[in-house]
Amino acid sequence: MATSSSETAQRAVQARSRILQHIYQTPLIPARKTGQDCNAKLFFKAENFQHTGSFKLRGAMSKVSAQNTQGRLITASSGNHGIGAAFAAHALSKDVTVVLPTIVVPAKLEKIKSFGVNVILHGAEAGMAEQHAQQLAASGNYVYMSPYNDPEIIAGQGTIGLEIIEQCDQVDNIFISMGGGGLIGGIGSVMKTFSPRTKIYGVAAINSKALAASMSAGHVVEVEHNPTLAEAVAGGIDEDTITLPLAKSVVDQVLECDEAEIIKALQALAFDENMIVEGSAALALAGFMKVAQQLSGQANVVVLCGGNVGNEVLKGFMSNC
Repeated sequence: MATSSSETAQRAVQARSRILQHIYQTPLIPARKTGQDCNAKLFFKAENFQHTGSFKLRGAMSKVSAQNTQGRLITASSGNHGIGAAFAAHALSKDVTVVLPTIVVPAKLEKIKSFGVNVILHGAEAGMAEQHAQQLAASGNYVYMSPYNDPEIIAGQGTIGLEIIEQCDQVDNIFISMGGGGLIGGIGSVMKTFSPRTKIYGVAAINSKALAASMSAGHVVEVEHNPTLAEAVAGGIDEDTITLPLAKSVVDQVLECDEAEIIKALQALAFDENMIVEGSAALALAGFMKVAQQLSGQANVVVLCGGNVGNEVLKGFMSNC
């Protein structure tokens, strides 16, 4: 199942033609204030405006619409992939079951249920939900759909890169949050294939950094998972995930951000850019803010991966203002 960056980029081109009528080509929005103090040109790829509030719709729609996808599907999610899978199942009349951790944001849970799919709550974090979904699939009653460890899922996320290249004449740097690796693997593959001069920054949450730690070690490693505002990128990764070698081949630099830096980025987006996003989206901006002084005169893109933020999270970071 291993795939190269060039193969992934070509799959993204194919996926785009299949999913185009079902997704929103999100805008590339110039920053109002962020980056100005260091003369860095900044744009936000606003996947928070996607139909489901997250980039995950692209991968799910790519997988569910692929010709080789057959049978009753089961998947796992911290919320956003589940919403995307439910949306895709509803749009394409497919049978999908979504396994979610018990900590899923209530607003995300309600969105998933609204599409009429089967929902199972299991485990304290996304990794445990994935293991349960895989076990149910191993029984033979379902076909497992990974939220990240699948060439078609990764290709769907890569369509974001195709849009960015069309929307911006020059991209010097792109900042992408890292969870399971499907987003950075997809976008990174597209950029390295069609815009090789673009530097790819992967941004990890210190409190749950399975992919970053595995990239450093050269193989999948277990890490401690602590609560993080970037809950959509929390959790472990599959032992055989194709996203690890793919990320290692396309990511130029990994940045790690703590909760205080994520809060600062959430506040910058809310008060300087008039955008409310979830912590995993702010994580990418936190990475940019960490190195912004080094990027004077350069064109930068921060991928805002989602905007499905719960009221409790909003109250939490607003109270720190």
